[in-house]
Amino acid sequence: MGERSAALLATRSSLWARRVVLNGLALLALCLALPTPAAADVPRVLPSWRDGPTREAILHFIDNASDPASLDFIPAVERVAVFDHDGTLCPEQPLYLQLAYAIDRVRTMAAENPQWQTRQPFKAVLEGDTDALLDNGPTGWSGLMSETHAGMTVEQFSSKATDWLAVARDPRFSRPYTELAYQPMRELMDYLRAKGFRVYIVSAGSIEFLRVLSESMYGVPREQVIGPTADLDFVLTEDGRAELVRRKGLRYEVGPGVKAATIYKAIGRRPVMVVGNADADLAMLQWVGSSLGPHLSLLVHHTDAVREWAYDRDTKVGRLDRALLEAGLRAWPVVDIARDWSRVFAFEPLPADPAAQ
Repeated sequence: MGERSAALLATRSSLWARRVVLNGLALLALCLALPTPAAADVPRVLPSWRDGPTREAILHFIDNASDPASLDFIPAVERVAVFDHDGTLCPEQPLYLQLAYAIDRVRTMAAENPQWQTRQPFKAVLEGDTDALLDNGPTGWSGLMSETHAGMTVEQFSSKATDWLAVARDPRFSRPYTELAYQPMRELMDYLRAKGFRVYIVSAGSIEFLRVLSESMYGVPREQVIGPTADLDFVLTEDGRAELVRRKGLRYEVGPGVKAATIYKAIGRRPVMVVGNADADLAMLQWVGSSLGPHLSLLVHHTDAVREWAYDRDTKVGRLDRALLEAGLRAWPVVDIARDWSRVFAFEPLPADPAAQ
């Protein structure tokens, strides 16, 4: 190659390099001039939760549990979260949801059962004496559910419960009970599932009733609802059809560790996360809180009388006393509804700045 050709090639290479640099600078200037997505345009995790130590503790646990690079990583098979139902996922005031259903059944069937007029807790229901009804305690309430549904097939029970939920309204909010799932808890359950957790619901009430609504209200499959079950008989009908029929009786246990034991019997392992709101949930909170590995015991405190309810020690429904003291001693995160939730229900508008206090 001659000197002239070499010089020409060098000039062309220089021009090409210069053009590449200029094009790159122009592209950079264009990118800088374009509007960048605002922070508000990026979907916010747990949007109905306000920024603060509670939300931070929840996200810290979940994100580390699902991150293989984290020292607190939890294998997917062990990622189990269990939520109490009434008071944790939906309101339990003035009465537990299942109890409201049982009361309606008693009133509907009263004419066919005159003996209920003098027998507690049926007498309290028919006289509208809520205090006397609550004094009967969980064992008495479970009797209402048991007797008002004896003789039904399991499918008939589900059908009647579904029909009731379609028309029944909460007395305070005048909305269907199915619209009263706590939106922040729905978001938390969805985020857990997105991070590879299996989510369960545990209840001290009949799980057959909860299974009717668990999927539509919370995205939890029927088989992941834990709690007492009705006594069932296997029956062959005259036309040869096999049915499971409810009989009087509910496998209801009483004791401080019942929920923890019920969880273990159902899933065969200790969860790594549990959420509750009352002293009745204390044992399962302690059980998970005693785990040697990464874990989270989360307690809900009802503090918002305006948007929901405010109560703890002075109530017959969802009493919270010992569990609140224990949370302080063990440094469990406490969800203060007034402080931590920017909205309570999905039908409330999301604030323009949901992170703000």
